[in-house]
Amino acid sequence: MKIYADENMPLVAEFFGHLGPVTLFNGRTVQASELADAQILLVRSVTTVDQSLLAGNKILRFVGTATIGMDHIDQRYLSERGVSFSSAPGCNAQSVLEYVLSALWYLADKYQWQLSSKTLGIVGVGNIGQRLAKAAAALNITVLLCDPPRASAEADFPHTPFAEVCRQADIISFHAPMVNAGSTPTRHLLNSDSLALLKPECALINAARGAIIDNQALLNALQQRHRPVVLDVWENEPAILNALLPYLDIATAHIAGHSIEGKARGTAMLYQQACQLLEQPPLCQLEHLLPIPAIDKVQLSGNFGLPDVQNLARMLYDVRRDDALFRFHIQREGFDWLRKSYPARREFSSVQLTGTQIPAWMMQLGFISQQKGV
Repeated sequence: MKIYADENMPLVAEFFGHLGPVTLFNGRTVQASELADAQILLVRSVTTVDQSLLAGNKILRFVGTATIGMDHIDQRYLSERGVSFSSAPGCNAQSVLEYVLSALWYLADKYQWQLSSKTLGIVGVGNIGQRLAKAAAALNITVLLCDPPRASAEADFPHTPFAEVCRQADIISFHAPMVNAGSTPTRHLLNSDSLALLKPECALINAARGAIIDNQALLNALQQRHRPVVLDVWENEPAILNALLPYLDIATAHIAGHSIEGKARGTAMLYQQACQLLEQPPLCQLEHLLPIPAIDKVQLSGNFGLPDVQNLARMLYDVRRDDALFRFHIQREGFDWLRKSYPARREFSSVQLTGTQIPAWMMQLGFISQQKGV
């Protein structure tokens, strides 16, 4: 079985090697001629998989994307050809949550917010949005949920229309998929009209898809009036609108989901699907392949409380590091280099909490515990 995989997918050779030879490629620049003999194709969001990429391949059996989003995959074309397809929903949901939490804590310090007095609008309540809602509840933040497809499918879903979120929220965090057409498109959901609805100081966080926000409209608005903005995703990546950078509180290179666990979990999920398709027993488990974390246990005293979790979280991940890397390297090595050279980052779950009184709400943030007896 000939396997072709994006060179930035971690542990791909370790997982797939026993199924056949693994050839790595540049996901941004790969050409159809490079994939002519691929039987398994593994990609990330930077590769558009459609007829033009696969026209010269007659033997493809499986396409997997190690991402939540699927707007870069022509699923209809794959179905017409009889090619199996799988994505990795939820693979990096915890990683993105930790990015957003770090951004919220940073903004709270910078602008002297009391987060418990803020209303957070979550636009898109799937794997990531649901986790963020639970984490916000643990931090005593009021939440508005906006997800029209879920509202249509679930009679009891507490949906708030996007226009109302714009009017009421103090912070809006986007976690919706890219939808270009239909009854609920998300492309340019935040545009010049909806920007005008926002509270003057409403903060914006986008760690979903770049084109959910009209970047030029955002720039125009920020040139007129400052508001806190965090962008991890951008329109037209990697050719981003550099003029936005001076107006942003946090700017990063589409790395919110790039924890070691988040990226490797995507590879593992595709591996499981490929093994099922090939009727091969899976021989590899993610927990056996992850590196040992630099910090693996933290003991909490009985005095540990909600104000302390921010310091513990920052020990594992501080979004300011990635903002500094972005601002230094974006005009030198560029956007894709920042993604490819992203430094190691572990999720909260890599640290085991011990102590006699570990707060239950820590689990809502993604930590794990080993409770000691009193």
